[in-house]
Amino acid sequence: MDEKDQPPDAPSPEEDQPGTPESEDVAFLREQLEEALREKDQFRTMAQRAQADLMNLRRRAAEELGEQRRSANSELLLKMLSLADDLERALSLIPEDAVAPGWLDGVRLVRRNISNILESEGVSKIEAVGRPFEPWEFEAVQYAETSDADEGQVIQVLREGYKHRDKVLRAAQVVVAKKPESKADAPETTEEEPE
Repeated sequence: MDEKDQPPDAPSPEEDQPGTPESEDVAFLREQLEEALREKDQFRTMAQRAQADLMNLRRRAAEELGEQRRSANSELLLKMLSLADDLERALSLIPEDAVAPGWLDGVRLVRRNISNILESEGVSKIEAVGRPFEPWEFEAVQYAETSDADEGQVIQVLREGYKHRDKVLRAAQVVVAKKPESKADAPETTEEEPE
């Protein structure tokens, strides 16, 4: 077969033989190509990891920013609750006939506006009376013996508690029912006669 009869893509007989300079060059180029493909895969993997890390960082930063905003809002809302408590106490101490009716109506309007602001921000009062004591919503300030309520039930609120959306903003300070000790349950005490 002549060189003219061979297809142009066919390797020359010298290239097929191992140890010839052309076959070594082809092997070297193949190795370099394989190494370049491995590096490309490594760089692609590194780029994908970097992109995932960046997305996670952005998500965490957004979550932290949201938490900082919620925390700042909570602090401000707690201050407003304190103001609302003070205003409520002041109003409860004013006798109806002690001040001009318009002045008292104005102070009540201020109280109503504060309540509306708190409500618009998602603050709601924790209903406590008649419910079982829940330590994440209530702060037991006192226990009272009573037979009118089940043991562990809230019977009185000393300071209102509030939630900001579904998170407790301020726990309610409450009085919790306790069953009265019966004389049979009480430990016996004997009085010793003095000698």
